[in-house]
Amino acid sequence: MTDQPAPHPEPVYADRGSSHYDIVLTLMCVVVIISNIGGSKGVQLGPITTDGGFFLFPLAYVLGDITTEIYGLRAARRGIFMGFAMAVFAVLCFWLIIALPGFSDAYSTQHDAAIAGALGPVWQIVLASLCAFVAGQMTNSLIMVRLKARYRERGLVGRLMGSTGVGEAVDTVIFCTIAAPVVGITSFGQWANYAFFGFLWKTLVEYALIPVTTRVIGWVKKREPSYQEQLAAAGEA
Repeated sequence: MTDQPAPHPEPVYADRGSSHYDIVLTLMCVVVIISNIGGSKGVQLGPITTDGGFFLFPLAYVLGDITTEIYGLRAARRGIFMGFAMAVFAVLCFWLIIALPGFSDAYSTQHDAAIAGALGPVWQIVLASLCAFVAGQMTNSLIMVRLKARYRERGLVGRLMGSTGVGEAVDTVIFCTIAAPVVGITSFGQWANYAFFGFLWKTLVEYALIPVTTRVIGWVKKREPSYQEQLAAAGEA
């Protein structure tokens, strides 16, 4: 009688019903909302065309990487859709605030016009972010979970680098295409500049943050009882 091959162990994930998951989810929602507001402003930094949310959006991907690596694809999907549900809620609140009748004095009229000008276009940025971030983050998360299924606790840096490059490429092309008119981009050359430097910036920032990301992931894994229980059960503790 031949021996049956040992079953391939499943990758380890923590239970998302923990305080750490709540913190990461909250941070992701806040980052998405603020980056959507900042994204409505076009920014010119020398030869680089970008928007006001350029320094925040890579953080959303870092938080997505942390969520996917520790809590799995289902938890990452919940974080993505929760972040954008809150972004849509914020846009609806902005719309209501703008629509409410204000005072008629000169200061209030100017103030209300400034609010409308700043927050009015945000819904288009949210649309761009919704399409781009969902597609990019889901691509990013799918690559991470498939690589983890193969390598389990090994190769974390490779998972982060590989998923980031593909996810950010998908994200950037979709976002820049939809958001370009809001930012004030009207030519293909401007769009290409916007997309190329956006992708380059976000990818390089995420790569630069990988040492921090891996340490945060390691710190949370050690403090998640359910993760440690799963590691022990899988013989990887």
